[in-house]
Amino acid sequence: MTIQYVDNSQSLSDLCQQLAGSQWLAVDTEFHREKTYYPELCLIQVANDDIIACVDPLAVDDLTPLLDLFYREDMTLVFHAARQDLELFFLLRDSLPAHVFDTQLAATVLGYGDQIGYGNLVKQCLNVDLDKAHARTDWRQRPLSSEQLEYAADDVRYLRSLYHQLNHKLTETGRRSWLKEDFAALSAVKTYQEDPNKSWLRIKGAGRLKPAQLAVLQQLGAWREQRAVKHNLPRRWVLKDDVMLDLARFAPASTEAMKKIRGLDQRDIDRHGKAILEAIEKGKAIPKAEWPVIKRPTPLSNQQDAVVDALMALLRQRCDEQNITPAAVASRKDVEALVRGEDTSLQQGWRHEIVGQQLEDFLNGKLSLSGSTEQLEIQQR
Repeated sequence: MTIQYVDNSQSLSDLCQQLAGSQWLAVDTEFHREKTYYPELCLIQVANDDIIACVDPLAVDDLTPLLDLFYREDMTLVFHAARQDLELFFLLRDSLPAHVFDTQLAATVLGYGDQIGYGNLVKQCLNVDLDKAHARTDWRQRPLSSEQLEYAADDVRYLRSLYHQLNHKLTETGRRSWLKEDFAALSAVKTYQEDPNKSWLRIKGAGRLKPAQLAVLQQLGAWREQRAVKHNLPRRWVLKDDVMLDLARFAPASTEAMKKIRGLDQRDIDRHGKAILEAIEKGKAIPKAEWPVIKRPTPLSNQQDAVVDALMALLRQRCDEQNITPAAVASRKDVEALVRGEDTSLQQGWRHEIVGQQLEDFLNGKLSLSGSTEQLEIQQR
């Protein structure tokens, strides 16, 4: 099938007319993010059963006709691992397409494993080995070679077949409804909205700080996030995480004292010193009752650990019956949270339907386990 390379407004209009009758479209994107806060969209691949096209957003000034097609109320967009692709569309339109189908999520409930990669899924389902020669291509560079376009087109060429196959299996197994909430979350605006006041939570090592220091880190994190957004820079280019941690830990009160912070050079002090001091003072002024807290799970007793072991056995047994990888359903931490009486994903959606309810029944004394050298057996009480 010939790949259409769309690099002007007229060819984009022609493509959209050809795709207008589609009820679904396979979509993928190529982007660059190493030197920016926001991902830079470099290529959009789109396909239905009859057409494969690569749209060049660096050459086409106005993507409105294509976005109008994607955002049509009766259109389903098919992705693999959709989140990053949808983030790009959210940045373009401040909203999300109405209907999304993610083959990675579909594969999860059909027994192909948790967070399976596109190439691995294509191999398992279609017995095709994808070319990896251009995996590290800089998609900003032009012109794109025919080999690069073929490589990019493969991301939607086989996505079409995956969609048909997995969609059929979901219907056949009665599992399509399991993914309703997961797919809806991908189209929810709140999934992609960043709160600067929560950016400190992604700083590795924050858990080693005291609550008063976390209050300072919270303000420093908000300042860094706002500056990174304003100047479209990676967070680490504003200040690295280890520097942020030391600033929160030692809370220097002057630019002179900042010189003692390892990794904070004079250029950073000259450029950001005043703003850093203001953020530190804001953090120190936060009342004790409002200090942020990193919640750490309550340690389980030996007996509770034994209960978790039993629940993990039940989880594996149920997943084996359903031909689903246990890791795709819940981790041991999820099961531990259930034993503590905390809210977990096991109490929601398809996970609750196939496993969570039985785990709750076991905890409530409605089920018992027995076993032999051959298998684990579940009995109703």
